[in-house]
Amino acid sequence: MNTTDFSELARCVPPERVTTDPAELTVYGYDGTWLERRPDAAVSVVSADEVAGVLRWANRNQIPVVPRGAGSGLAGGSVPISGGVVMNTTLMTQIKSIDGRTMRAVVEPGVVNADLQAEVETEGLFYPPDPASLRQSTIGGNVATGASGPRCLKYGGTREYVVGLEVVTPIGDVIQTDATSGDPSDLTRLFIGSEGTLGVITDIELRLLSKPQARGTVMATFGSLDGASAAVDRILGTGVEPLALEMMDQPTLRCVEMHLKSGLPLDVAAMLLIEVDGDSESVTDQLVMVSKQCAGSEAVEVRQAGDEAEAQELWKIRRSTSSSFGRMYPNKLGEDISVPRSAVPEMVRRIQRIAGEHNLDIPLFGHIGDGNLHPNVLCDLRDSAQMERVVKAAQEIFLSAIELGGTLSGEHGIGLLKREFVRKSLDPALVETMMEVKASFDPNNILNPGKVLSGTPPESGLRD
Repeated sequence: MNTTDFSELARCVPPERVTTDPAELTVYGYDGTWLERRPDAAVSVVSADEVAGVLRWANRNQIPVVPRGAGSGLAGGSVPISGGVVMNTTLMTQIKSIDGRTMRAVVEPGVVNADLQAEVETEGLFYPPDPASLRQSTIGGNVATGASGPRCLKYGGTREYVVGLEVVTPIGDVIQTDATSGDPSDLTRLFIGSEGTLGVITDIELRLLSKPQARGTVMATFGSLDGASAAVDRILGTGVEPLALEMMDQPTLRCVEMHLKSGLPLDVAAMLLIEVDGDSESVTDQLVMVSKQCAGSEAVEVRQAGDEAEAQELWKIRRSTSSSFGRMYPNKLGEDISVPRSAVPEMVRRIQRIAGEHNLDIPLFGHIGDGNLHPNVLCDLRDSAQMERVVKAAQEIFLSAIELGGTLSGEHGIGLLKREFVRKSLDPALVETMMEVKASFDPNNILNPGKVLSGTPPESGLRD
């Protein structure tokens, strides 16, 4: 029984934004995975001063604090496995400025990605990072995990657009970082992707681009994975830089077709969706080139969207993947690995073999242009025997990615689900250095403890 006096939190924030009610705490205990642990308290913050007050109290009392945005993460990063306090940042929703002259925006961490995109586009500007969860995930969460999305192939992910941060350290200090200052001690890059283990982000300065004049989309299907991969190589070899280059395998297409009933071909091995952007003339030329390279790679069908409405119908296929999986199984393990582009066909074959060996459905889609793949292990948490196979399959997928020269995560982060594999994928000396950095920022290990690097995982984790 936790005997901590959480009423002291009311000295840091108004009491109506502090709760220890078990029913209310339930909503702060899970994310987009199946992991779930209820915290002892939750506090909703609206400023850096409030964050600092809570962290000073927590550090003084050695109480764990878990930063949380929208809770859409897919690695267990915001699950409070050690109890303590969940710090909710979703009330920090202010877009403080959008400056077309400096091409910068300053936002609070609770701003939803899609809301920021819509707002800057009214100014003729463009914020490229577009994770699949863009309509619910927050910019703070995107920064914490280093999220990207389909458009990362051409424009890069969140990491490439953060130019400055306001961060509250675990001991309650408020610091400002500036990636453009030329100061070799700048810490901006250190906090991006740190998954809330080094500090709580309270302000984010982002780089913006000019909004492209036009876009165009091509859909192509292939009888083999090698054909689809060859098409990707040919497209990129021409010098065309697609805005997005997405792949869906046959199991994914079958799931989506059961969901949408839109007449998708089910006798092909893979589908590519390719989007290009630029001025109108350039887009026309790029679409011709993309279509030519797909046809030259023995595509079964190549179709160019005639207008924006048709393009949106094609992209609806890709956006419907997750919801279609839910029609087949009540649960899924939505994974995220990255391998060299040349290794994509072999990685896909390995995933298919793993699925067969463990009698599981594992539809696969991803950003094939940069080798970022999302195998989704479909499952039912109520079936204990099946869940044992799910854990083994996930472990084999992780190890296969490492063997092929890839990484454990392209954009979802490590969180809880993959932390036991970090030492297999990184040099031991590097891991030790990372742990020393954590200890220097957080000597009492209060901020999101047990995530990314160390700790004993919960029983539902994927321990090797």
